[in-house]
Amino acid sequence: MICHLVVRADWEPGAGDYRPASLATEGFIHFSAPETVLETANLYYRGRADLLLVVVDPERLSAPLRWEPAAGPADRGGALFPHLYGPIDPGAVRAVMPFPCAPDGSFTTMPTL
Repeated sequence: MICHLVVRADWEPGAGDYRPASLATEGFIHFSAPETVLETANLYYRGRADLLLVVVDPERLSAPLRWEPAAGPADRGGALFPHLYGPIDPGAVRAVMPFPCAPDGSFTTMPTL
């Protein structure tokens, strides 16, 4: 499984293929492996209490998925991250769950997938 973090207001279930702004601006959708979600959340979403964790089965995606170096200001120690070069197919979504921060704004607990 791979994971995508999204602000609740931006998630549009039932609207067909999901196409966040990054698909148009960067050409791909950012994902994380489950073991890097907390780090990603703390780097880019600290203090956001309105996040959702979208869990996706990569075998059910129709667009190309590539594991590439992190895109953004942090190099993340050379770790590779999944980038989807197309929309998220609704049939690939396995779970959508709240992903709130702790009272201090940090993300410390990963939901059970």
